[in-house]
Amino acid sequence: MTQRRDALKWGAVLPTSVALNGWLTQEAHAFEKNAFEAKTWTDALKALGVSAPTDSKELVLNCPDIAENGAVVPIAASCATPGVKKILFLVEKNPSPLVAIFNVSEDLLANFSTRTKMSQTSDVMALALMQDGRALMTRKEIKVTLGGCGG
Repeated sequence: MTQRRDALKWGAVLPTSVALNGWLTQEAHAFEKNAFEAKTWTDALKALGVSAPTDSKELVLNCPDIAENGAVVPIAASCATPGVKKILFLVEKNPSPLVAIFNVSEDLLANFSTRTKMSQTSDVMALALMQDGRALMTRKEIKVTLGGCGG
């Protein structure tokens, strides 16, 4: 009899916790969705709560000087400084500048790479959001010979 009651109790608690977890996840996605839908990189940063990123040599951005095909441009960033919470990639002149957000746990090295589309020659920015509230930034111009965004 106790097994049945325990099963019923867990059956009532589990959907509630799953629903609450789903709600929290939806709230986080809505928060980031606003940043991904922003039309300028400053609006994207504002949507994420980043106010004043500072230029830093602690954050290293690796990307080509020239992209012959803007449809597939490799970009990578790394930060050896402890306390990185997120790594962000932005392309200033793209229709939607925010390219990617990578969450960094304490067990990971802050070293991420991705590929992006670029509509035209533009600055590419990497940001490291730190646990102490700082935002480190580095940028590099990539010359695009054939645009990949149709913009």
